[in-house]
Amino acid sequence: MSTVLAFDFGASTGRAIKASYDGKSLTCSEIHRFENIPTESGKHLCWDFPYLLGEVEKAIAMCGDIDALAFDTWGVDYGLLDENDKLIGLPVHYRDTRTNGVPERICQKISPYDLYKATGNQIMPINTLFQLAAEDKKDAETLLFMPDLFAWALCGNKSAERTIASTSQMYGFANGDWAVDIARLAGIDPNILPPLVSSATVVGEYKGMKVIKAAGHDTQCAVAAMPAEHAKCSAFLSCGTWSLIGCECDAAVLTEKSMADELSNELGANGKVNYLKNISGLWLIQEIRRNFRQAGRDYSFNAMEQLARAEKPFACFIDPDAPEFAAAGAMPDKIRHFCKKTDQPIPESDGALVRCIYESLAMKYRFAIRQLAENTGRQFEVLHLLGGGVKDGFLCQMTADSLGIPVLAGPVEATALGNILLQLIALGDLKSIDEGRAVIRAQEQIRQYRPENSKAWELAYEKFCTALCRQ
Repeated sequence: MSTVLAFDFGASTGRAIKASYDGKSLTCSEIHRFENIPTESGKHLCWDFPYLLGEVEKAIAMCGDIDALAFDTWGVDYGLLDENDKLIGLPVHYRDTRTNGVPERICQKISPYDLYKATGNQIMPINTLFQLAAEDKKDAETLLFMPDLFAWALCGNKSAERTIASTSQMYGFANGDWAVDIARLAGIDPNILPPLVSSATVVGEYKGMKVIKAAGHDTQCAVAAMPAEHAKCSAFLSCGTWSLIGCECDAAVLTEKSMADELSNELGANGKVNYLKNISGLWLIQEIRRNFRQAGRDYSFNAMEQLARAEKPFACFIDPDAPEFAAAGAMPDKIRHFCKKTDQPIPESDGALVRCIYESLAMKYRFAIRQLAENTGRQFEVLHLLGGGVKDGFLCQMTADSLGIPVLAGPVEATALGNILLQLIALGDLKSIDEGRAVIRAQEQIRQYRPENSKAWELAYEKFCTALCRQ
């Protein structure tokens, strides 16, 4: 029996999950949870890496004997080491504004389609390529993505796990290695890019425990734990601060239509390509709740849902991915302004604002699924909803209603479970991700949501698309 520790970092919290596997089933428990609050450093919004590393060390001290540990985090962000293996400043947050205008500058040197064809990533200002182009790199010797940075801090290994590297807009699907010519376009010395290692690789030791690269990107950990028996007809939605909706493919989709549809190719832990769309997710709900609290109305998430349920359906919609919603602050005003400029009724009450967000997310999922189907030629029969969004039954039902297919919600701890399964593969306890998925199917509670009110949602989708066209 192996016992492992999975560190799962989200954009607002970090968690340490201890798990034991007896050859048939997993036993998991949360050892430690801590906040992950961005901090200001100079002119930039940053991650407080020393604090986070301290919480990691606390969790390790609390968990007793374990055989191994691994980290997963959000994508694109990184730290830079100097020639003395010292961290150069704090890692900068992807929501920092330093990349404003940078993609346009890079695309003066290479066409957007050539950039997409080389790297497979949706062209977004948050991508590592553009962050590096905006940064002073003169003292940098090594780039390490966030999960790799934690592993380095414990065992000294300097490598990049492939799934997290594939979020960077610097990974080449054609050669399975760094796209060094693309890196050079952004003024990046390719020598700072570390060796690539595959998911489920042991890279070192820390106090007698093996340090494993699971899948560094949390989305790929979640997809690894997707309890699908027939992946060809299944789509997935990893739903948390971000919503990543997609499907597993044998090869990257690099067409001009795929680029125009803003779809992204990322490497999965099983070597498949996870073809997906990045959508602003529960960040919108989290942020508007914070804005309500600042105004003196301290709602629980459940209270916000109840307010939304009491409002008229399909009154107005936003595009969750409109640029104005990417930055923190004034979410109610931003929603009202979007509705005004797109000639829609303006939501006045708190409940109407929240319902607008929920319905808009569900509609954007439908929009994305249609794009995925068009670009892959597939007909999806079920959506596996994974992660924190599983706990939001209101959103789960709306997603089923909007898509018109059943939604299988669970596991809620998909990211941590995927991290754990990949550690067990590295240790030899499991043979493959498929075997790990069978373990998940056997023991996790999966709730099914069937579509309702299909005609009403069909008509409302036309209104949503009209709002998108008017923005």
